[in-house]
Amino acid sequence: MTASTESLDRPGVIHARPVRHPGRWLGVAIIAIIVAMLISSLVTNPLWDFGYTFQIMQQKSVIEGLWLGTLLGTVGSMLIGVVLGVILAIMRLSDNPVLRGAAFVYIWFFRSMPRYVLLAVLATGVGYLYNQLDVGVPFGKQLSGAVGLSSDLTFFSFRWDDFSSTVWIGILALGLSEAAYMAEIARAGILSVDKGQAEAAQALGMSSGLAMRRVILPQAMRVIVPPTGNETIAMVKDTSLFIAANIITELFYQTTLFGSRSFKIIPGLMAATLWYLIVCSVLMVGQSYLEKYFGRGYGAVPKKTQQKIMKIEADH
Repeated sequence: MTASTESLDRPGVIHARPVRHPGRWLGVAIIAIIVAMLISSLVTNPLWDFGYTFQIMQQKSVIEGLWLGTLLGTVGSMLIGVVLGVILAIMRLSDNPVLRGAAFVYIWFFRSMPRYVLLAVLATGVGYLYNQLDVGVPFGKQLSGAVGLSSDLTFFSFRWDDFSSTVWIGILALGLSEAAYMAEIARAGILSVDKGQAEAAQALGMSSGLAMRRVILPQAMRVIVPPTGNETIAMVKDTSLFIAANIITELFYQTTLFGSRSFKIIPGLMAATLWYLIVCSVLMVGQSYLEKYFGRGYGAVPKKTQQKIMKIEADH
Protein backbone atom coordinates (compact mmCIF):
# COMPACT_ATOMS: atom_id res chain seq x y z
CA MET A 1 0.00 0.00 0.00
CA THR A 2 1.44 3.35 -1.04
CA ALA A 3 1.58 6.51 1.01
CA SER A 4 -1.00 8.17 -1.26
CA THR A 5 -3.47 5.34 -0.63
CA GLU A 6 -3.01 5.69 3.15
CA SER A 7 -3.73 9.41 2.97
CA LEU A 8 -6.99 8.72 1.14
CA ASP A 9 -8.14 6.09 3.67
CA ARG A 10 -7.48 8.20 6.76
CA PRO A 11 -9.06 11.58 7.53
CA GLY A 12 -6.97 14.62 8.20
CA VAL A 13 -6.29 16.23 11.53
CA ILE A 14 -9.57 16.98 13.36
CA HIS A 15 -9.57 20.36 15.04
CA ALA A 16 -12.15 19.58 17.71
CA ARG A 17 -13.34 22.33 20.02
CA PRO A 18 -15.09 21.76 23.33
CA VAL A 19 -18.75 22.70 23.51
CA ARG A 20 -19.19 26.03 25.22
CA HIS A 21 -21.57 26.29 28.17
CA PRO A 22 -22.02 30.01 28.96
CA GLY A 23 -25.07 29.27 31.12
CA ARG A 24 -22.98 27.16 33.49
CA TRP A 25 -20.41 29.91 33.99
CA LEU A 26 -23.20 32.43 34.55
CA GLY A 27 -24.64 30.14 37.25
CA VAL A 28 -21.21 29.79 38.87
CA ALA A 29 -20.78 33.57 38.87
CA ILE A 30 -24.18 34.13 40.49
CA ILE A 31 -23.46 31.51 43.17
CA ALA A 32 -20.05 33.05 43.85
CA ILE A 33 -21.59 36.50 44.29
CA ILE A 34 -24.25 35.17 46.69
CA VAL A 35 -21.65 33.29 48.75
CA ALA A 36 -19.40 36.35 48.89
CA MET A 37 -22.29 38.53 50.06
CA LEU A 38 -23.21 35.99 52.74
CA ILE A 39 -19.62 35.77 54.01
CA SER A 40 -19.40 39.55 54.03
CA SER A 41 -22.58 39.78 56.10
CA LEU A 42 -21.38 37.15 58.58
CA VAL A 43 -18.05 38.90 59.05
CA THR A 44 -19.10 42.54 59.09
CA ASN A 45 -22.54 42.50 60.76
CA PRO A 46 -22.07 42.43 64.57
CA LEU A 47 -25.72 41.50 65.16
CA TRP A 48 -24.95 37.88 64.26
CA ASP A 49 -22.92 37.67 67.50
CA PHE A 50 -21.61 34.13 67.01
CA GLY A 51 -19.77 34.30 70.32
CA TYR A 52 -23.07 34.47 72.19
CA THR A 53 -24.50 31.82 69.84
CA PHE A 54 -21.85 29.34 70.96
CA GLN A 55 -22.49 30.25 74.58
CA ILE A 56 -26.19 29.44 74.17
CA MET A 57 -25.35 26.10 72.55
CA GLN A 58 -23.39 25.05 75.66
CA GLN A 59 -26.01 25.97 78.25
CA LYS A 60 -27.19 23.11 80.49
CA SER A 61 -30.88 23.63 79.76
CA VAL A 62 -30.18 23.68 76.01
CA ILE A 63 -28.23 20.41 76.22
CA GLU A 64 -31.05 18.87 78.26
CA GLY A 65 -33.55 20.05 75.65
CA LEU A 66 -31.40 18.48 72.94
CA TRP A 67 -31.16 15.09 74.69
CA LEU A 68 -34.47 14.80 76.53
CA GLY A 69 -36.63 16.63 74.04
CA THR A 70 -35.25 16.53 70.51
CA LEU A 71 -33.27 13.28 70.45
CA LEU A 72 -35.46 11.27 72.84
CA GLY A 73 -38.56 12.57 71.09
CA THR A 74 -37.17 11.60 67.69
CA VAL A 75 -36.14 8.08 68.73
CA GLY A 76 -39.37 7.36 70.61
CA SER A 77 -41.62 8.75 67.89
CA MET A 78 -39.81 6.85 65.14
CA LEU A 79 -39.96 3.58 67.10
CA ILE A 80 -43.72 3.93 67.46
CA GLY A 81 -44.06 5.06 63.86
CA VAL A 82 -41.99 2.26 62.34
CA VAL A 83 -43.47 -0.61 64.36
CA LEU A 84 -47.07 0.58 64.02
CA GLY A 85 -46.48 1.57 60.39
CA VAL A 86 -45.32 -1.92 59.42
CA ILE A 87 -48.37 -3.43 61.16
CA LEU A 88 -50.66 -1.02 59.30
CA ALA A 89 -48.95 -1.80 55.99
CA ILE A 90 -49.53 -5.53 56.50
CA MET A 91 -53.15 -4.79 57.40
CA ARG A 92 -53.54 -2.73 54.19
CA LEU A 93 -52.32 -5.73 52.18
CA SER A 94 -54.49 -8.23 54.06
CA ASP A 95 -57.31 -10.17 52.41
CA ASN A 96 -59.54 -9.31 55.36
CA PRO A 97 -61.71 -6.29 54.44
CA VAL A 98 -62.09 -5.24 58.10
CA LEU A 99 -58.33 -5.03 58.60
CA ARG A 100 -57.90 -3.19 55.30
CA GLY A 101 -60.66 -0.73 56.18
CA ALA A 102 -59.35 -0.06 59.69
CA ALA A 103 -55.83 0.58 58.38
CA PHE A 104 -57.16 2.89 55.65
CA VAL A 105 -59.20 4.95 58.13
CA TYR A 106 -56.22 5.28 60.47
CA ILE A 107 -53.91 6.42 57.66
CA TRP A 108 -56.55 8.81 56.29
CA PHE A 109 -57.14 10.43 59.67
CA PHE A 110 -53.56 10.94 60.83
CA ARG A 111 -52.28 12.03 57.43
CA SER A 112 -55.03 14.66 57.37
CA MET A 113 -54.33 15.92 60.91
CA PRO A 114 -51.55 18.56 61.24
CA ARG A 115 -49.03 17.52 63.86
CA TYR A 116 -49.25 20.84 65.68
CA VAL A 117 -53.01 20.42 65.99
CA LEU A 118 -52.64 16.78 67.05
CA LEU A 119 -50.23 17.77 69.83
CA ALA A 120 -52.63 20.44 71.05
CA VAL A 121 -55.59 18.05 70.98
CA LEU A 122 -53.81 15.31 72.93
CA ALA A 123 -52.30 17.70 75.45
CA THR A 124 -55.32 19.92 76.07
CA GLY A 125 -58.41 18.45 74.45
CA VAL A 126 -58.20 14.97 75.95
CA GLY A 127 -57.57 16.41 79.41
CA TYR A 128 -60.62 18.65 79.01
CA LEU A 129 -62.86 15.73 78.01
CA TYR A 130 -61.42 13.09 80.35
CA ASN A 131 -59.73 14.50 83.42
CA GLN A 132 -59.33 10.96 84.71
CA LEU A 133 -59.04 7.98 82.38
CA ASP A 134 -60.28 4.56 83.49
CA VAL A 135 -58.91 1.56 81.62
CA GLY A 136 -61.05 -1.55 81.91
CA VAL A 137 -64.09 -3.35 80.53
CA PRO A 138 -66.38 -1.08 78.47
CA PHE A 139 -69.56 -0.18 80.41
CA GLY A 140 -67.95 -1.86 83.42
CA LYS A 141 -69.78 0.21 86.00
CA GLN A 142 -73.17 -0.49 84.42
CA LEU A 143 -72.44 -4.20 84.07
CA SER A 144 -71.15 -4.57 87.61
CA GLY A 145 -74.22 -2.78 88.95
CA ALA A 146 -76.56 -4.99 86.92
CA VAL A 147 -75.05 -8.28 88.09
CA GLY A 148 -74.23 -7.09 91.62
CA LEU A 149 -70.41 -7.21 91.44
CA SER A 150 -68.35 -5.29 93.99
CA SER A 151 -65.77 -4.26 91.36
CA ASP A 152 -66.52 -1.81 88.56
CA LEU A 153 -64.26 -3.85 86.21
CA THR A 154 -61.66 -1.06 85.99
CA PHE A 155 -58.07 -2.27 85.70
CA PHE A 156 -56.31 1.03 86.49
CA SER A 157 -56.91 4.80 86.38
CA PHE A 158 -54.69 7.83 85.86
CA ARG A 159 -55.02 11.58 85.57
CA TRP A 160 -54.34 12.83 82.03
CA ASP A 161 -53.06 16.18 83.32
CA ASP A 162 -50.14 14.39 84.99
CA PHE A 163 -49.10 13.09 81.58
CA SER A 164 -50.14 15.83 79.16
CA SER A 165 -47.17 18.20 79.52
CA THR A 166 -44.39 15.61 79.48
CA VAL A 167 -42.23 14.59 76.54
CA TRP A 168 -44.11 11.28 76.42
CA ILE A 169 -47.27 12.95 75.12
CA GLY A 170 -45.15 14.50 72.36
CA ILE A 171 -43.67 11.11 71.53
CA LEU A 172 -47.12 9.55 71.44
CA ALA A 173 -48.58 12.27 69.21
CA LEU A 174 -45.70 12.35 66.72
CA GLY A 175 -45.45 8.54 66.75
CA LEU A 176 -49.12 8.09 65.92
CA SER A 177 -48.80 10.62 63.12
CA GLU A 178 -45.59 9.10 61.78
CA ALA A 179 -47.15 5.61 61.67
CA ALA A 180 -49.54 6.77 58.95
CA TYR A 181 -46.64 7.83 56.71
CA MET A 182 -44.48 4.81 57.55
CA ALA A 183 -47.39 2.54 56.65
CA GLU A 184 -47.34 3.80 53.07
CA ILE A 185 -43.55 3.59 52.92
CA ALA A 186 -43.57 0.01 54.23
CA ARG A 187 -46.42 -0.94 51.89
CA ALA A 188 -44.45 0.35 48.90
CA GLY A 189 -41.41 -1.63 50.05
CA ILE A 190 -43.40 -4.84 50.47
CA LEU A 191 -45.03 -4.44 47.05
CA SER A 192 -41.58 -3.96 45.47
CA VAL A 193 -40.65 -7.57 46.35
CA ASP A 194 -41.63 -10.09 43.70
CA LYS A 195 -44.62 -12.23 44.65
CA GLY A 196 -42.63 -15.31 43.75
CA GLN A 197 -40.52 -14.77 46.88
CA ALA A 198 -43.56 -15.24 49.13
CA GLU A 199 -44.73 -18.23 47.09
CA ALA A 200 -41.32 -19.86 47.34
CA ALA A 201 -41.24 -19.28 51.12
CA GLN A 202 -44.69 -20.84 51.51
CA ALA A 203 -43.59 -23.77 49.36
CA LEU A 204 -40.81 -24.37 51.88
CA GLY A 205 -43.41 -24.61 54.63
CA MET A 206 -43.11 -21.09 56.07
CA SER A 207 -46.17 -19.43 57.49
CA SER A 208 -47.23 -16.03 56.16
CA GLY A 209 -45.84 -14.24 59.21
CA LEU A 210 -42.52 -16.09 59.07
CA ALA A 211 -42.20 -15.46 55.35
CA MET A 212 -42.86 -11.76 55.95
CA ARG A 213 -40.15 -11.54 58.64
CA ARG A 214 -37.52 -13.77 57.02
CA VAL A 215 -38.00 -13.19 53.29
CA ILE A 216 -40.18 -10.21 52.35
CA LEU A 217 -39.18 -7.47 54.81
CA PRO A 218 -35.38 -8.00 54.49
CA GLN A 219 -35.67 -7.51 50.73
CA ALA A 220 -38.09 -4.61 51.12
CA MET A 221 -35.63 -2.74 53.31
CA ARG A 222 -33.75 -1.59 50.21
CA VAL A 223 -36.82 0.48 49.30
CA ILE A 224 -37.90 1.32 52.85
CA VAL A 225 -34.62 2.68 54.26
CA PRO A 226 -34.15 5.87 52.12
CA PRO A 227 -37.59 7.41 52.81
CA THR A 228 -37.40 6.25 56.43
CA GLY A 229 -34.14 8.15 56.78
CA ASN A 230 -35.84 11.23 55.38
CA GLU A 231 -38.71 10.80 57.84
CA THR A 232 -36.24 10.51 60.74
CA ILE A 233 -34.47 13.71 59.75
CA ALA A 234 -37.84 15.44 59.40
CA MET A 235 -38.83 14.15 62.84
CA VAL A 236 -35.79 15.83 64.41
CA LYS A 237 -37.18 19.16 63.20
CA ASP A 238 -40.80 18.32 64.04
CA THR A 239 -39.91 18.02 67.73
CA SER A 240 -39.84 21.83 67.70
CA LEU A 241 -43.66 21.55 67.63
CA PHE A 242 -43.65 20.25 71.22
CA ILE A 243 -44.50 23.75 72.38
CA ALA A 244 -48.08 23.04 71.22
CA ALA A 245 -48.30 20.61 74.15
CA ASN A 246 -46.56 23.00 76.59
CA ILE A 247 -43.42 20.83 76.54
CA ILE A 248 -40.53 23.18 77.30
CA THR A 249 -37.73 20.59 77.62
CA GLU A 250 -36.94 20.93 73.95
CA LEU A 251 -34.04 22.38 71.96
CA PHE A 252 -35.76 25.13 69.97
CA TYR A 253 -37.74 26.46 72.93
CA GLN A 254 -34.67 26.63 75.17
CA THR A 255 -32.42 28.37 72.63
CA THR A 256 -35.02 30.98 71.70
CA LEU A 257 -35.72 31.52 75.40
CA PHE A 258 -32.11 32.66 75.90
CA GLY A 259 -32.39 34.90 72.85
CA SER A 260 -35.61 36.50 74.11
CA ARG A 261 -34.27 37.13 77.61
CA SER A 262 -31.14 38.86 76.30
CA PHE A 263 -32.98 40.64 73.46
CA LYS A 264 -30.64 38.86 71.01
CA ILE A 265 -33.06 36.90 68.85
CA ILE A 266 -30.67 35.92 66.06
CA PRO A 267 -28.07 34.19 68.30
CA GLY A 268 -30.85 32.11 69.84
CA LEU A 269 -32.17 31.08 66.44
CA MET A 270 -28.67 30.36 65.14
CA ALA A 271 -27.90 28.18 68.17
CA ALA A 272 -30.90 25.99 67.36
CA THR A 273 -29.99 26.00 63.65
CA LEU A 274 -26.43 24.84 64.30
CA TRP A 275 -27.57 22.01 66.59
CA TYR A 276 -30.13 20.87 64.01
CA LEU A 277 -27.43 20.92 61.31
CA ILE A 278 -25.11 18.80 63.46
CA VAL A 279 -27.74 16.20 64.37
CA CYS A 280 -29.15 15.93 60.84
CA SER A 281 -25.65 15.64 59.33
CA VAL A 282 -24.88 12.68 61.60
CA LEU A 283 -28.19 11.05 60.65
CA MET A 284 -27.49 11.55 56.94
CA VAL A 285 -24.16 9.72 57.29
CA GLY A 286 -25.90 6.88 59.14
CA GLN A 287 -28.58 6.72 56.46
CA SER A 288 -25.90 6.46 53.76
CA TYR A 289 -24.31 3.45 55.46
CA LEU A 290 -27.69 1.76 55.94
CA GLU A 291 -28.56 2.26 52.26
CA LYS A 292 -25.25 0.65 51.24
CA TYR A 293 -25.82 -2.24 53.64
CA PHE A 294 -29.35 -3.09 52.49
CA GLY A 295 -28.61 -2.27 48.86
CA ARG A 296 -25.66 -4.64 48.52
CA GLY A 297 -26.05 -7.13 45.71
CA TYR A 298 -28.55 -5.00 43.75
CA GLY A 299 -27.07 -3.86 40.45
CA ALA A 300 -23.51 -4.10 41.76
CA VAL A 301 -20.89 -6.41 40.27
CA PRO A 302 -18.80 -8.22 42.91
CA LYS A 303 -15.10 -7.38 42.99
CA LYS A 304 -14.07 -10.93 42.06
CA THR A 305 -16.32 -10.81 39.02
CA GLN A 306 -14.89 -7.45 38.03
CA GLN A 307 -11.35 -8.85 38.30
CA LYS A 308 -12.26 -11.83 36.11
CA ILE A 309 -13.79 -9.55 33.47
CA MET A 310 -10.70 -7.32 33.47
CA LYS A 311 -8.44 -10.37 33.13
CA ILE A 312 -10.43 -11.72 30.17
CA GLU A 313 -10.33 -8.33 28.45
CA ALA A 314 -6.58 -8.10 29.02
CA ASP A 315 -6.02 -11.56 27.51
CA HIS A 316 -7.91 -10.57 24.37
